[in-house]
Amino acid sequence: MLPKKKQTNSSQKPRSRIKLWIFVIVFSIMFGGALGVLTAYLGSAPPLDQVQLTQQYTTHIYDINGKLITDLYHENRVPIDIELLPDHLKNAVVAIEDSKFYQHHGIDFIAFGRAILVNLREGRFAQGGGTITMQVARNLFLTQEKRISRKLQEFLWAVQIERKYSKMEILETYLNMVHLGHGANGVEAGAQLYFGKSAKDLTLAESALLAGIIRWPTRYSPFNNPDIAKERRDFVLSRMVELGFISAAEGEAAKNEPIVTVERRQRVVNAPYFVEYILDDLIDKYGEERVFGGGLRVYTTLDLDMQKAAEKALLNGLPAGYKDANGLTQPQGALIAIDPRNGHIKAMVGGRGEDKFNRAVQAYRSPGSAIKIFAYTAAIDQGYTAANIFVDEPTEYVLANGEKWSPKNYSGTFAGEMTLREAVEKSINTVAVEVVNKLGFKTVIEYGKKMGITSFVESGRINDLGLSPLALGGLTKGVSPLEMASAYGVLANGGILVEPIAILKVTDSHGNVLEENTARKEVVLSEETAYIMTDLLRGVIERGTGKAANINRPAAGKTGTHQDNRDAWFVGYTPELVAAVWFGEDTPKPMVYKGVQYGSWNATPIWRDFMNEALKNTPISDFQRPSGIVEVMIDTKTGLLVKDNCNLPKDEIRSEIFIKGTEPKEYSPRCSNSLWDFFSNLGR
Repeated sequence: MLPKKKQTNSSQKPRSRIKLWIFVIVFSIMFGGALGVLTAYLGSAPPLDQVQLTQQYTTHIYDINGKLITDLYHENRVPIDIELLPDHLKNAVVAIEDSKFYQHHGIDFIAFGRAILVNLREGRFAQGGGTITMQVARNLFLTQEKRISRKLQEFLWAVQIERKYSKMEILETYLNMVHLGHGANGVEAGAQLYFGKSAKDLTLAESALLAGIIRWPTRYSPFNNPDIAKERRDFVLSRMVELGFISAAEGEAAKNEPIVTVERRQRVVNAPYFVEYILDDLIDKYGEERVFGGGLRVYTTLDLDMQKAAEKALLNGLPAGYKDANGLTQPQGALIAIDPRNGHIKAMVGGRGEDKFNRAVQAYRSPGSAIKIFAYTAAIDQGYTAANIFVDEPTEYVLANGEKWSPKNYSGTFAGEMTLREAVEKSINTVAVEVVNKLGFKTVIEYGKKMGITSFVESGRINDLGLSPLALGGLTKGVSPLEMASAYGVLANGGILVEPIAILKVTDSHGNVLEENTARKEVVLSEETAYIMTDLLRGVIERGTGKAANINRPAAGKTGTHQDNRDAWFVGYTPELVAAVWFGEDTPKPMVYKGVQYGSWNATPIWRDFMNEALKNTPISDFQRPSGIVEVMIDTKTGLLVKDNCNLPKDEIRSEIFIKGTEPKEYSPRCSNSLWDFFSNLGR
């Protein structure tokens, strides 16, 4: 018996045809509407000249030896040329993020349709269906909002990007753009973060792991979830095998590799006062956006090893002090070091690190006796010698306002007759005042300005045209450690003023040089004058008030303590390095802590400790004596010549140096060995 034919209801066919036609009509209307909207958007597509694949990159600041000082960024992004990247990294990203990248023209309609179905099923935006090009468009030109209108804008930008740029240019932008977690943006920053190496050196397994992180950085980070990260990496490798980017054997070998990451590095800002110092200049030249997002390379004069030595010496040498009303520890301090030969700032510490106020360059304070070098330099330059005799005794001066004033020494005593050398070494105030008085205020200021001091106040009711300011350092405005280091550097550099500089070169992210700098130099003193002053200041360390600054190599310097011990200084130098140390309270007042008074004798060891560490690998060298210097034996009580057979006590005879032509011509009557010699001397 044959099976009966299945009977069909004749009314079902027309009904099915009606449903089909209704679906077609509805779909056509919807498609037509969508097409109309898309066409309208396409008509308003952005012009090609607006499509610029630019993004923010991290700026790097380096020291003189190429060591990284710090990074500047809104987003940590390190650019890298796609030509440098291994193929397996590029292929891993394409495999997992946009497998049809090389075939489509910005939009993968199949993937987009699949995403729509998933979103309808989920009832939310679960998938975007976006291509690499669309992601570039979204991140560079659009917001992250999930709306249909925004998605259409993505289409438009993607099409225009594909029209203007090659696939490699688009992929390079994407690889330098993607967020990879923990503040890293772009594959170069990601590779350094996770593996401690450049992206160009990544292995296949490492490339797959990095590519896998892109979709969900917090979940797939090996720092956060190492097991999940491995599963994701292996999935990427399987996808690469499926697409023919690698062989099955290569995929299996990579899957068997353990995930080895470096310790997560915390962001470090070395030399914060120095960085802030150069930032003002960089922002002024290039603008804030370019400095923090333009991928600049800034090559500086700073030496990180010296910087660390400076920070350690200053913080270890400052008194414990106390917290002021603003929460800052008092006293504060500063140390700045400069190579006097080329003006390179080698170290800069502007405080204890509790605030951004840079006391090395922004704090103008009384230099105390450290200012005496300007009066003595002027004196030597105008014919005075180290052997000139002065009398340290009570002396009364009539000031411009009619008041009478008598300078006093720090010791409170007077020593009588002495040479200029002895007055410098012992920091005798009365002699410094006498020199200023004889030379004149404007002459002393002129020499200070020639040597780099810019802060003299020469007019107004209160000014620096006085004996006390120019001899003892009670200036109206004061001087900065930077200025003092630069001024003393003139002596270290044989009379040549070298303008301090901090930035040697700046390049853009592609290595193009934007600026190169060398210090401006100017001869402001003769070699002979500079050498005489240096020799006098060597005596300060060898026999005078700066004995604590002895560093077992040729060095010169001067102490400085303001009245009432409100400011403490030591400024000193070798042929290779000059450093200025200051400490005091931000609101000046006498520095007495736990019953102990502080002054320049506390600043001097800070300088010593820094210089010992900073110069430990520098060969010892001496200051070069100019040909115009002569050396003769003198009687220290008269400043006159002595003969070889002079019978004076040994401590009253010394070898002294002079600028040729200024040496004494007469012999001291105190060392005559006969009456005949005495009368012969008188007749000379």
